[in-house]
Amino acid sequence: MRIFWQSFVDAEIAGAYLETLQSYLNGIAAAGTEVEVFGMVPPDRDFGRLSELRCGIQAIDAGIGAEEDGYDCFVMGHFQDPCLYDLRATLSIPVIGAGEASLLAASQLGRRIGLVTLDPAFEVIHREQADLYGLGNRVTHVTGLGLTPGDFNAAFAGDESKRADLLAGFSDCAMPMVEDGADVIVPAGILPGLLIGGERGYKVGTAPVVNCAAAALKSAEMWVQLRALSDLEPNRGTSFVPSNARAKKDFRTLMARGQAALKSE
Repeated sequence: MRIFWQSFVDAEIAGAYLETLQSYLNGIAAAGTEVEVFGMVPPDRDFGRLSELRCGIQAIDAGIGAEEDGYDCFVMGHFQDPCLYDLRATLSIPVIGAGEASLLAASQLGRRIGLVTLDPAFEVIHREQADLYGLGNRVTHVTGLGLTPGDFNAAFAGDESKRADLLAGFSDCAMPMVEDGADVIVPAGILPGLLIGGERGYKVGTAPVVNCAAAALKSAEMWVQLRALSDLEPNRGTSFVPSNARAKKDFRTLMARGQAALKSE
């Protein structure tokens, strides 16, 4: 099983993170599963709707290429899952959203879900996500850490004191939500998710903390296996009507021109 994992960070800027992520994912993958992590240029560098849309569009282009290259599954390794449904309608292989997989997993561990996101700018987007996935009334709290991807670089490069500081900051951010009734915590981002990946039985108060990186990977493996067992796939008659060859060609032509312009800047 080959899994294409799309991150929204630049491999040159956050190389230590991507290397750590790929090593971690392959370390917890089932026998016979290979995960390849890919970055993005430009990365998601301006928090907001327009940047999310642009990165989502680039992810669609990468997903089409991944399917053509023989990957068995595409993982949107970015919690906000921009353009997730568009991707699911475009590809015939399973498409997994890290945010969707993590929220669905959290819904089985507690009634009231608290999200710890990177920045307060994502609060409304996460609440819209929860509504889209049918969990709007279950996500009761969303709090931002006020960090950027660059704030994690030292921790993933091996600085244990920085890692400890980030873990403490995560707990400090989540504790008021737990005290206010949240009974399961989700790090709304692969960066903080990977940070707690090495912890066992990690909780804030009594609330378990979902490892979103692991949840996304295991969801991907499950759906590849289910598809192999019985050809189970999304509804192609209403929810995820397949994109035809011309639509894909038009999209990729547009993207090729746009990517060429970005690289020339």
